[in-house]
Amino acid sequence: MQTAAEFGAATDEVDAAAAAALQVNRTDLRILGIVEAEPGTTATAVARAVSLSPAATTTAIQRLVASGYLNRDSSNEDRRRVVLSLTGAARRIINQIYEPLAAAGLNEIEGYSEWELSLIDDFLSRGVVVQYKQASRIRSMKRT
Repeated sequence: MQTAAEFGAATDEVDAAAAAALQVNRTDLRILGIVEAEPGTTATAVARAVSLSPAATTTAIQRLVASGYLNRDSSNEDRRRVVLSLTGAARRIINQIYEPLAAAGLNEIEGYSEWELSLIDDFLSRGVVVQYKQASRIRSMKRT
């Protein structure tokens, strides 16, 4: 399974390069990814997704707002609720980074059959579950 480790390392390299291109840290990059995937999400949901305290999440969000990457707006349903969205500038840079990556990935899988793609999808889905469970296990470890 050396290839899986290499794939993880290559993904890490892409994330590091994306963070550098955006001039943000890796946690801020994760927050941008969450907001891109779920426009209108709240700071509370972001904090849960990135395993940060509310205070640390607020600091990160303020940093991203100041950088011109996030908008903080009142929810249309509940004006007391603050929701997050990407700015146009953030969306443009993220698209410049990730659209070619997505296109290259699609190009790589063109020759696979439906069955093979289903198998790959199943493997990756299971891997995601394993990774999150292991991250939770590691976070709960006590230092000795």
